Amino acid sequence: MGKLIATWNRIPAHRLAGPGPAAARPSGTWPRTALTLPFVGMALVICLDYLSTLEVTVEPALTAVPALAAIVSRRVWYPILTGLLAEGAAFAMATYNGVLGDSVHSATVLAIALVTAISWVSATLRVRQDQALADAQLVAEIARRVLLRSVPDRVGSVRAAVHYAAAAAHARIGGDLYEVVNTRHGVRAVVGDVRGKGLNAVETAAVVLGAFREAAHQEPALDRVAGWLAVSLDRALHENDHPGVEEEFVTLVLIGVAPDGAAEIVNCGHPAPLLLRADGQVRALELADTVPPIGVLDPELVAPPVQRVPFEPGDRVLLFTDGVIEARDRAGRFYPLAERLPGCAAGSPVEVLDRLHEDVVRHVGRQLGDDAAMLLLEYRPAVPGETQLPHQNVRLAHQ
Repeated sequence: MGKLIATWNRIPAHRLAGPGPAAARPSGTWPRTALTLPFVGMALVICLDYLSTLEVTVEPALTAVPALAAIVSRRVWYPILTGLLAEGAAFAMATYNGVLGDSVHSATVLAIALVTAISWVSATLRVRQDQALADAQLVAEIARRVLLRSVPDRVGSVRAAVHYAAAAAHARIGGDLYEVVNTRHGVRAVVGDVRGKGLNAVETAAVVLGAFREAAHQEPALDRVAGWLAVSLDRALHENDHPGVEEEFVTLVLIGVAPDGAAEIVNCGHPAPLLLRADGQVRALELADTVPPIGVLDPELVAPPVQRVPFEPGDRVLLFTDGVIEARDRAGRFYPLAERLPGCAAGSPVEVLDRLHEDVVRHVGRQLGDDAAMLLLEYRPAVPGETQLPHQNVRLAHQ
């Protein structure tokens, strides 16, 4: 609980107080110029009635004014204001046309009052729903900061950046997981994908991340780290009576980078990382023998092979989840990550991931249908006298 409160206190005040005047317009809202539409509609009805040579009155059209106000504005008083003005216009038009005592005028007045009341109720309910959604998003943001911590620009001998996009609308976190830690064994990182979505996937991701943060420091061998994660996952699923425990598993890839550039990779059923050499060559770090995800085998049987790759300064390795490579365009073609990576490789790790995400979205042409996480590590030994950058290189994509 103390960690959750501390995370809450680190959230900028503008996130807690809501968007200010300079903030971007929330999704689904109308521009300010749209607030004039009810008055424009009212003026058109009055002009049409004044210029019409027919004996048919257009006074009933004023009932659309408060309804339009409820559509273009999130202020609960706006439909009432426009409704009162529409009532005044109705009386003025009836007086001008000499139909003040006719049934059509009485029916119009009652209809405007009824539509105004309905519009006010609709605006009130929408404001409450927006507030509930904002509260839920704030809680999700807090949970994301606790579970998926920000990644510093530099961790030990590597520069790092993360880009995460949750598939669920308005979500901040899903079933994908990542972490980078600096240990006495070197820099260690994990990227994984929990089977399924929703709260169960988030719970499973929390178990795996908690176990990794401990095992990465304690276990000198990277394959033993994978075994530790398998034991922790199995224990958590059975102790908590997790639904569908027999079908729960997590694909993940572990990587360790020593200060001298010697890298170790352990893959448990996850897409192979991509190695981008400083000269621009791309190679998938695939293993000859495939290993199932953790949760499939009994924990004592989890002993994945360790792949060793020497890194040179400037070499980069991209770890990602299947939400990236399984993103399809309208013709059903998968996103060719290995082909597109060299064209997006210019700049810092953050810029590379931003460019890749934009390219994936262009390829798909719509919101991604699955969670997508990317972690980019660049082997760059620290130069004597170099200071660590203070900002956090993590990007959360709003889809």
